[in-house]
Amino acid sequence: MQNCPMCRKWNAEPELRIVELTHTRVMLNADQFFPGYTFVFAREHVTELFYLERTVRQEMMEEVTAVAASLYNLFRPAKMNYELLGNMVPHIHWHLIPRFAADPLWPRPVWAEPHEELRLSPAAYAERIGQISSHISATESAQR
Repeated sequence: MQNCPMCRKWNAEPELRIVELTHTRVMLNADQFFPGYTFVFAREHVTELFYLERTVRQEMMEEVTAVAASLYNLFRPAKMNYELLGNMVPHIHWHLIPRFAADPLWPRPVWAEPHEELRLSPAAYAERIGQISSHISATESAQR
């Protein structure tokens, strides 16, 4: 869908791409205030999980789970947060956010109060994306 920000995101921000899976695309959030904050979103424009065929929905959830496990194994957070809202951007997408007891908003939700965005250098983005991508590949291989 042309007006959907998630439909455009993959092409609009190629420097933040991590991996394209069967049903989802995975991208690093430009704001790394929460290290490892990643988006997982449906490759096709769809607004609700119940619109998907059962097998597609199950496979999509396996992809989300693999990405979350990869982030957990890489960053070792106290907790993984999963957000699937879609009120502002009606396209199935998860915010996967490693949370640490030392983060300034712990244990409150990441949206509890505004924070100044943390932007990385292009080299730091590339390094983080490479690390996450490697962990996703290893996790997917182990699940097969």
